[in-house]
Amino acid sequence: MVDLSIRLAGVELKNPIIPASGTFGYGREFAELYDLDILGSFSWKGTTGEARLGNPQPRIAEAPAGMLNAVGLQNPGVDMVIQEEIPNIAKIFHGPVIANVGGFSVEEYVENCRKLEACSQVAILEVNISCPNLHAGGKNFGCDPVAAAEVTSAVKEATRKPVFMKLTPNVSDIAEIAQACANAGADGLCLINTLLGMRIDLKTRRPLLANRTGGLSGPAVFPVALRMVWDVYQAVDIPIIGCGGVSTAEDAVEMMLAGASAVEVGAANLRDPYASKKIVEALPDLCERMGVEHISELTGGAHHG
Repeated sequence: MVDLSIRLAGVELKNPIIPASGTFGYGREFAELYDLDILGSFSWKGTTGEARLGNPQPRIAEAPAGMLNAVGLQNPGVDMVIQEEIPNIAKIFHGPVIANVGGFSVEEYVENCRKLEACSQVAILEVNISCPNLHAGGKNFGCDPVAAAEVTSAVKEATRKPVFMKLTPNVSDIAEIAQACANAGADGLCLINTLLGMRIDLKTRRPLLANRTGGLSGPAVFPVALRMVWDVYQAVDIPIIGCGGVSTAEDAVEMMLAGASAVEVGAANLRDPYASKKIVEALPDLCERMGVEHISELTGGAHHG
């Protein structure tokens, strides 16, 4: 019998498969399709201080081997999530939950994390630093090691929960950003977020997305995500949640071999709502064929021959 359990900064999960933020909502819709308790955890929809309607339509576009989205962090705001969504999550999922936290200032990140501190089912705070810093000309927090470290340090002072910083791939050296977060006290990292891209409508000769650009996700980004997980694993000594184009159990194992302790499944959930469930169910047989008794043994395995 293969042991699929893993630990993330002291938080025990029954397996390493986690539906990614932005692809699983707060679990309601997926709970109508299957028992969510099969999952290791799930990362809920990116949540900001105030409710957001998101970007104008259209904000989804197809791309070869993937999709573009410019949803714009549409969410009901942290207070409504605490009041309505967390009680519902407790009814449909009985494991530890990852709260994806957005913000447009250091103060907003801190306040959101402080409010989530009292929520017992929230085991990990996944702080999305791909948000634009409105106090610094709109440049994303995650594109600057100084800004990334500032958010990390401030959030760590506001909570006792493990803090995982979610990194953007739209930088020249993601390992530099990872090191800055680790040095500022991050308990772990999640990477990658989406890659910046766009499409043009040949009929209108205008961008397909109202926002012009959007985030590319899906199988097309998997090799990039894998390389970045590899690079960050070599640069820091804190756990990594690998994310980006994972669609199969084989992808998940490959991501772990590159250095991930757990794996998030994103766009695959939108193409097939049973994707995460299928990956969990396929892992034991794959591990047995590979001669793996404890799945945690895979983490970083490709670095050691």
